[in-house]
Amino acid sequence: MNSKKPLLIAEADLVEQLKDSNTQTRAFEVLVSTYKQRLYWHIRGIVLNHDDADDILQNTFIKVYKNIGGFKGESKLYSWMYRIATNESLSFLKKNAKNQGISDAELQDQMLDNLEADVYFEGDEIQLQLQKAIATLPEKQKLIFNMKYFQELKYEDISEILETSVGGLKASYHLATKKIEAFLKND
Repeated sequence: MNSKKPLLIAEADLVEQLKDSNTQTRAFEVLVSTYKQRLYWHIRGIVLNHDDADDILQNTFIKVYKNIGGFKGESKLYSWMYRIATNESLSFLKKNAKNQGISDAELQDQMLDNLEADVYFEGDEIQLQLQKAIATLPEKQKLIFNMKYFQELKYEDISEILETSVGGLKASYHLATKKIEAFLKND
């Protein structure tokens, strides 16, 4: 009886199974089914495009698979994976801007224009304005805002992912919300 339903496994047991060649394949299936949706939306919040998010998600899981042996358990597994997904997303954006010969800001504008035409974007005008407001934020504030507001992560978890103090995160989130409010009032 081969069920495709994900198993509920303690994180430490899952990591152990991922590192064991006898259980690695099944454990990786559990890992993917457990985290793919959360990681997808995290990546999508950064790159704003469905196809790019799918590609980056795949690259993230490939890196996780290849590097799980080096995971020391000093952070939570999902924090480690979010860090990989974040770095993959930011690297993708920098590479994309460089390949097009444009600045990061110009790429962000281009991404917002494309968001309106994206068949996978289900937002209304208000959500589009919110995305435009978020796009005006510095990179780190944008990440923090997306993780806290959309993904509802705890500051402690964001701190592990971004390797930043909780106090600094709270200040950045507060500044981000003020900037977004100001943008939306002026627009």
